[in-house]
Amino acid sequence: MKDLYRLLPEEMEQMIIDMGQPRYRADQILYPLYYKFPKNISEIRQLPTMMRDKLAEEGYVIGSATEVHRVVSEDGDTTKLLLNLADGTPVETVLIQYPPSKINGHPRSTICVSTQVGCAMGCTFCATGQMGFERNIKAEEIVAQVIHFAELLEKRGQHVTNLVFMGMGEPLVNYDETIRAVRLLTHPRGFGIGQRNITISTIGIISGIDKLAEEDLQIGLAISLHAPNDKLRQKLVPTAGPHSVDDLIAAGKRYFKKTGRRVTFEYALIEGVNDSPEIAKELSLLLDGNGSHVNLIPLNPTAGDFHRPSKRSVLEFERILNIAGVNCTVRVEKGTEISAACGQLRTDVLG
Repeated sequence: MKDLYRLLPEEMEQMIIDMGQPRYRADQILYPLYYKFPKNISEIRQLPTMMRDKLAEEGYVIGSATEVHRVVSEDGDTTKLLLNLADGTPVETVLIQYPPSKINGHPRSTICVSTQVGCAMGCTFCATGQMGFERNIKAEEIVAQVIHFAELLEKRGQHVTNLVFMGMGEPLVNYDETIRAVRLLTHPRGFGIGQRNITISTIGIISGIDKLAEEDLQIGLAISLHAPNDKLRQKLVPTAGPHSVDDLIAAGKRYFKKTGRRVTFEYALIEGVNDSPEIAKELSLLLDGNGSHVNLIPLNPTAGDFHRPSKRSVLEFERILNIAGVNCTVRVEKGTEISAACGQLRTDVLG
């Protein structure tokens, strides 16, 4: 079976030409795929019946994700779904909404997609890292996650404004499928979201960061740092190398130099582990003059033994960084009460 969502517009055109059909038939498929959300080929009414039958005969299908479980935050701004992919594999996808802008009146609607089922990075504080690695998610399956929420938002008169590759898995380990998904979702004849509205988060795959910098894409990069020194970082990220902190700082600088996009360093604050004033000062020295941005993330508690620091500790950590001249913000908390951190819902539902 061949999923139409896997094909880039240029590949769709070639497929149409190879079938002996005029080139414009490609757009008669692409438009409904990304804006009308058909569940099977027979629903693409723009195509003649003969063409629809031909596609089906040649094994083409429209992949989709089926909703298994839904949880919504108390304020209604965060919706987390457990979706079954076409083969029945369950993955998590999250919608996070922020207040409407004064410009167009629509909320900022960010979709957080998963790129792997499970994860091999083994981060000790992460629910996904605790479940182990099962398989990579294909580009069309990443697209299916976005399409599922796009259809939901359309019914509200809203639309997807931003994408973050921050769900289950390490995107840069599943590099080729992640980049194909980005190109499908940003192509003007595909989903059409702006490249600058996409951020890829990585635990620190240096080769992937350098490769991404050469892709001629204007997407954001977020690097999960979590510690200012290698000893502490290896405690939190067992797969980290002996010089991972310096390596990541250098890779971030190379990415900025090549793309012009400022890098964000994500820092999960964990009570009694990496949230002390002394560690904040060490982090500020590490990032002095770096020009990057630090996103402080109070930990979403998981099944492990780690805990969220107090609000006072978080604000003190932020204060120390700001005084040192490090550009820093505390992430706006969304969906804490519904296990919105990656991997938590899947663990809660499937056990």
